[in-house]
Amino acid sequence: MTFGKHSLLLSGARIVLPGRILEGAALTIRNGRIEEVGPSQGSVATQTRIDLKGCTLYPGFIDVHIHGAKGVDTMEANKNGLATVSVFLASQGVTAWSPTLVPAPDRDYQLAVKAITELMVEQSDASKDERQRKLGARALGVHYEGPFVNQLQCGALRTDYFKTLTALSELHNLPLPQAQPAVKMMTVAPEVEGGVDLIHGLKARNWVVAIGHTRADVEVLDQAYKAGARHMTHFMNAMPPMHHRAPGPVGWGLVRDDVTCDLIADGVHLDPFMLQLLLRMKSPKRLTLISDAVAATGLGDGEYKIWGEIIEVRKGRTRNARGNIAGSVITLLDAVRMMKSLGVAEVDIAQMASTNPARLLGLDRECGSIEEGKRADLVALDSEGNVQLTLVGGAVAYQDRW
Repeated sequence: MTFGKHSLLLSGARIVLPGRILEGAALTIRNGRIEEVGPSQGSVATQTRIDLKGCTLYPGFIDVHIHGAKGVDTMEANKNGLATVSVFLASQGVTAWSPTLVPAPDRDYQLAVKAITELMVEQSDASKDERQRKLGARALGVHYEGPFVNQLQCGALRTDYFKTLTALSELHNLPLPQAQPAVKMMTVAPEVEGGVDLIHGLKARNWVVAIGHTRADVEVLDQAYKAGARHMTHFMNAMPPMHHRAPGPVGWGLVRDDVTCDLIADGVHLDPFMLQLLLRMKSPKRLTLISDAVAATGLGDGEYKIWGEIIEVRKGRTRNARGNIAGSVITLLDAVRMMKSLGVAEVDIAQMASTNPARLLGLDRECGSIEEGKRADLVALDSEGNVQLTLVGGAVAYQDRW
């Protein structure tokens, strides 16, 4: 359902604004953007009204690190498969996502990026109706998790396809979505051969650079920072533990207030106590929630072939044949629920699930918070944390109660 010259009025909700909650308020949407936020409004002839009494309205969640869901792997999917992920994510309150690719042969990269491009083009084609576009969470671009990462911190990534950088011209071998604009993000271990030069080269080409799958010492990490790396991927995971004589990536990330981190808040990758510790030490304004979800997400327990091996899912935990955790099976909705269970304020949850990822990707002027003029990417949760309504660009991408 889309709304052109006729506006959409969302009424009666608690609205999570930057830094505060507006109780029992109304929000007007026109042409896909937030036109007005304020006290509850009366009926207007040109408006379609949705009553959100009993719900809390958040800015739509943005997942910058996700490998798939519902049996679809971003490394193997065609456009329709990726659209299936987008539709599922909308049902979980996610309004935008960065399909994330793992180290693989060049041909696999090419096919994956081709499919991402096709989905992005289709999603932006206003000439098609919603059913033709399979309305769901927007694909924003691509996130390369590797291949320039440390073999000793591989996690579940396939080391056969890890690379070192011998010349910046190698960046041309990494395909990018042809749809515009498109986010370009890469997770890099700065200590690999050519790693710091790679960060320089990526920043010069307007990539978002994150540090991850790394064993770098403080000196190299400082070099990476000077080269333009300001973010850390799934903080504390795929990094050596902090030692009092070798602080490494964890110690460095905790000390640097000018570095942001993302977290897999599933209670498996990080103990809930560690989540509380990180909230206290880094604060919500420097933390971003991610899912790191794999294709098994949304399918339940079982065995699944992912990235060329069998990954077992049991009670919400993934495990590959080497005994390593192999991504997660949560969505950002689960991460939001985890944070809420820890007593985190709703305004802080919105910052970590929406505002901070938008800022990381350079999209915070258009989305990531509920403000007049921004995209109407919104999710309404009921008192139990269930999604009742998801809007993507002002269009209904998921609804439960209406």
